[in-house]
Amino acid sequence: MAETVKEIAQTLRPPPVRQFSVFLENKVGVLLTLTRTLGDANVHICGISVVDTADASVVRMVVDDPDHCREALHRATLPFSESNIVGVELPRGPEKLDNVLRQLVGAEVNIQYTHSLMIRPHDKALLALHCEDTEYARDVLDKAGFAVLGQKDISR
Repeated sequence: MAETVKEIAQTLRPPPVRQFSVFLENKVGVLLTLTRTLGDANVHICGISVVDTADASVVRMVVDDPDHCREALHRATLPFSESNIVGVELPRGPEKLDNVLRQLVGAEVNIQYTHSLMIRPHDKALLALHCEDTEYARDVLDKAGFAVLGQKDISR
């Protein structure tokens, strides 16, 4: 019975936020070319993180329209991957990040990396978390009373 309730709860939950990791050469103008490619496809970047090495960069992006983003990246023949992330609103107050992290650590959720999002649907800071088990992390934060966002919360 518990699995049935859990399955029903997950089907009622909005789809998780999608993140694209685009692999680019580490040279002048390549990031601008990427943002123009997405802009021309009417895809808006809602969060971005760039990690570079000597030869390449990984651009992690959360966008408002994952389907159009995927199509634009395919058309531009840019190598990319997709993953689900946890989008969470940070509560107000000085310990806002600490409160979120404490809940996840207490539940033994491994956070692989994080970055902030540029949008603020409820005028609160938003955090993108890439975790080993996205659904479990969403459950933990939801049960702790945090506002966990789905893709529809950042899409147009």
